[in-house]
Amino acid sequence: MHTGPLLGPAEIRELADQAGVRPTKTLGQNFVLDGGTVRKIVRQADVVAGQRVVEVGPGLGSLTLGLLEAGADVIAVEIDPVLARLLPSTVARHVPGLSLAEPEPATEPAADRGAPVTVLRDAAGRDRLTVVTADALRVEQLPGPAPTALVANLPYNVSVPVLLTFLERFDSLQRALVMVQAEVADRLAAPPGSRTYGVPSAKVAWYATARRTATVGRAVFWPVPNVDSALVRLDRRSAPPAAVDRSAVFTVVDAAFAQRRKMLRSALAGLAGSSSAAEVVLTAAGVAPTARGEDVDIAGFSRIAARLVEAAPGGPGTVGT
Repeated sequence: MHTGPLLGPAEIRELADQAGVRPTKTLGQNFVLDGGTVRKIVRQADVVAGQRVVEVGPGLGSLTLGLLEAGADVIAVEIDPVLARLLPSTVARHVPGLSLAEPEPATEPAADRGAPVTVLRDAAGRDRLTVVTADALRVEQLPGPAPTALVANLPYNVSVPVLLTFLERFDSLQRALVMVQAEVADRLAAPPGSRTYGVPSAKVAWYATARRTATVGRAVFWPVPNVDSALVRLDRRSAPPAAVDRSAVFTVVDAAFAQRRKMLRSALAGLAGSSSAAEVVLTAAGVAPTARGEDVDIAGFSRIAARLVEAAPGGPGTVGT
């Protein structure tokens, strides 16, 4: 079997066959065959040696090896127990000098209640690969030092929830480079006023600036998906000034886009109590009552949420609870 720095197409298929792995649509699995694409992802993520990176859905290890090649220490979160068991042996064949080690229970918290954790350590005692077998949407802690970047070929069916969950739970993440469906990439990076601006765009903007950096053709995957993919780069920024918490703002975002073509005075009537009450709130927030959700940036949604909380009969905290 080839043991260069990255996986090749033949080895990927051979690994899958040996493990009895068949990519499933249920888990949104599409494995990257092309080493050039792997290195492009790593390069665009600005990964540097010694950086702690979390990867969601490592699959057979194509991107994992690319991150390790760049000198990163990788925390790989994998929901499929078969793939999670396979990954350490694959990495050990490709990265010399790594050996299996037990995590330190006194210093390394469980990533999830009862989630199995496997660690590959180098001769200097550095944890180069930490595999956590868990559903990424349920992970609330990660073992070892906090990661500063998320780099992943995200499973298509959960890409937005995973991204938002990790940005919320791990404020150590300063940037992310994710591969998602091209259509999802457009929505994540869309500015206010564009046709594709919506709930994902607004919620991601709470945490980070987002931009689409490259298109990835479907031919680099196995199995070949029905759509093209794209890379999205996110850079953490401070949340917009707000007198209310994130959940209250996100409640307003959800309501604003629930019926996309409605004017905000109608779309927010349920939260405000009536259309006329919503109009008063919007005017006080400096947003035109005739505007639609697609016209409002995250700072605008924050102002609306603050005015709603002030006007709510139950007082502050009613919205979003």
